[in-house]
Amino acid sequence: MSPRPALEIAVTSPAGARAARENGADRVELCTALELGGLTPSAALVEAVAAEGLPVQVLVRCRPGDFVHDAEEVTLMAAEVRSVIASGASGVVIGALTADGALDTEAVARLADAARASGRPVEVTLHRAVDQSADPVATAALLPSLGLTRVLTSGGAPAAAEGLHAIAAMVAAAPGVEVMAGGGVRLADIPALAAAGVASVHLSAKARAPRRPGGTWVPMGAGGTSAAQDTHFVTDPEVVAGARRALDAAV
Repeated sequence: MSPRPALEIAVTSPAGARAARENGADRVELCTALELGGLTPSAALVEAVAAEGLPVQVLVRCRPGDFVHDAEEVTLMAAEVRSVIASGASGVVIGALTADGALDTEAVARLADAARASGRPVEVTLHRAVDQSADPVATAALLPSLGLTRVLTSGGAPAAAEGLHAIAAMVAAAPGVEVMAGGGVRLADIPALAAAGVASVHLSAKARAPRRPGGTWVPMGAGGTSAAQDTHFVTDPEVVAGARRALDAAV
C-alpha cells in the first residue's frame, strides 16, 4: 500500500497554524499577503507559527508579480531565507525563472544554499514558478540535480485538477522529489490528485475574514474596491478537516 499523501495548508498566522494542526494537517506553508499569491513573512511571524508545533515551510518571495528576479532581488531573498531558517522554519519555498521561461538554476541554487547554510537539515520546495515556466515537466526534471525536496504545482494549469496529466508526468520525471499538487484544489479534487501519485496535497483552505469596522472606509491600495472586499483571508478549520478525511479515504 502506498503511504498516504501528506496534507499541507497555507497559513498566514498562528491561528491558522493551530486550525491546521487541530484538524489533521501534516505541515503548513507560511506566508503573508495570500491575496497576492503570498509574500515573505517576518521573522517574528515565523517564530510564532513555529511555536504552534507543526513543521513550517516558509514562502520566500520578495514581491508579487512575475518570477523573473534581478540580482538585487535574489540577494534580498537569500538574506530572507537565512532569516526565516534562523527563526525556526523547517524549510523554505523558493523559485525563480529566466526571461525566456526556463528555471533560473543559478538563483534557485543560491537560495537553496542559503537555506542549508545553517548546518541543520532543511527542506527546499520549488514553488509555483514551475507553473509559469515554458515546460513544467522539463523544469521538474531539473530538480533532482539541484537537490530540492519537493515541487508545488498545478501541472501548469489554472487549477491542479486541470493539470492531472502533467502532474503525473512530473512524478515520473523527478525521481526522489516530492510532487505536491496545489492551486485551486477543492475537496472533490483530492481523490484524483492522490491517484496521480502525488506525495502531498496543498490547500489554502481560506475564508474571507469579516471586516471589523473602525470608521469610514476609504481605499488603501489594491486590497479591494469596497469595504466588503477589503479584508484578509483566514484558515477555515472545516475545510482542513474535510481535506484530511478525503486524503485518508483516498489511500
